[in-house]
Amino acid sequence: MESIEAYLERKHREIRLLNDCLSHPVHLACPRSVDDVIKSKFRVTAALRAEHELHQWKATETAWSHAAPPTSGPFTFSYDYQRADLKVRGPSFYQCGRTEQAIYTASGMAAISALLLASTRVIGKADILVMPGCYGETIELIERFVPHLRLVSLKLPLGDALARAGSRRILLLDSCVPAGAFEAALRVDPSALDLLVFDTTCFAGGSGRIRRVLGWARRYGIPVVMVRSHTKLDSLGAEYGRLGSAVFVTPGEGANASLCERLARETSEAVRLLGGAALPAHFPPYVGTAAYWRLTRQRIAAMLRNGRRMRRYFASELAQLSAELHFTHGLYVTLRGQRPLDQASAQQAAEDMSRDLSGKGFPIRHAGSFGFDFAATEWFHNATTGEYSVRVAVPDLPTELWDELSVAIAAWWASSQ
Repeated sequence: MESIEAYLERKHREIRLLNDCLSHPVHLACPRSVDDVIKSKFRVTAALRAEHELHQWKATETAWSHAAPPTSGPFTFSYDYQRADLKVRGPSFYQCGRTEQAIYTASGMAAISALLLASTRVIGKADILVMPGCYGETIELIERFVPHLRLVSLKLPLGDALARAGSRRILLLDSCVPAGAFEAALRVDPSALDLLVFDTTCFAGGSGRIRRVLGWARRYGIPVVMVRSHTKLDSLGAEYGRLGSAVFVTPGEGANASLCERLARETSEAVRLLGGAALPAHFPPYVGTAAYWRLTRQRIAAMLRNGRRMRRYFASELAQLSAELHFTHGLYVTLRGQRPLDQASAQQAAEDMSRDLSGKGFPIRHAGSFGFDFAATEWFHNATTGEYSVRVAVPDLPTELWDELSVAIAAWWASSQ
């Protein structure tokens, strides 16, 4: 268990890391409450973004100035008109060994959209295999805008679902699927796959699960593209800006290496033509240092610990009202209604719960994301079953306070249903 004193000291180190990126850091006393932590972090983040705009005023969309290349902390950028040819030099958001090329985009969905559209010129028509519980918007994207990919929804047990068929095959492995589905995929021989698209958004950049997947693919010589939204877990909970990437991992040499290189080239062209390039101002300037990685690991560890405690409590107290408690990332759970929910009723329930519990002094907000220093609620749609539920995202909070909030959430949900 982490005491409130230890928690506040750790949060003070996080805020100090952000503050030290300012040209003129402000004096910051150690926060005395969770509310102090949240407000201080977002205020310093806003100051960083404002300072970036003031200092980089010549770095316009038309790149008219011949001044020094624009920067954001350790990141250096070069580009021409509207960042169509954006090149980024700086630290990786991953700690998983050697990667070949990173293409940065305006969001995680922009990254996977460009990649899947580019695949038509490199792979052509193919089956794209998706695990149960895959991210709903990715499924919607494939169904509506990527007709050359035939969507194949897998079911457990997988059996020989990844075996060679008459067409080329792409596996979409998503970090938001239930734990059972994720583990089932890693127990299957993937050698018949032409490509693995791995959405890592819900895993920390140094996650052992990322290394496991890359090792699994490497053993069978499968090229991998890791797509990611960096808005979630890569900015110390400050939601610094919208940023995504596609990172290409080539398995040695040969035909698969050539496919990866061509796919990276076509993805870059798709980003250019779709206007989905990243904004330099959205790269957190505090990324990449030893202190950043240490604090990130501590944050994720606290959230995973809190998630385990919440799951055990909900399994005991809300067994009949729990939709999914065992996502492979461990960062949120979903709750179902006594009667089926639709999007509007799930969204209203999330808003009502956050408002009522926040009014009692708990750090909880109605927010459509996760990885914060406060609990976040939002509606959730399971693209596999079609069911709607309410997502409760685990925050980085001291243990005792989180246990109290978990009890309050369970009591509110049980009484509301």
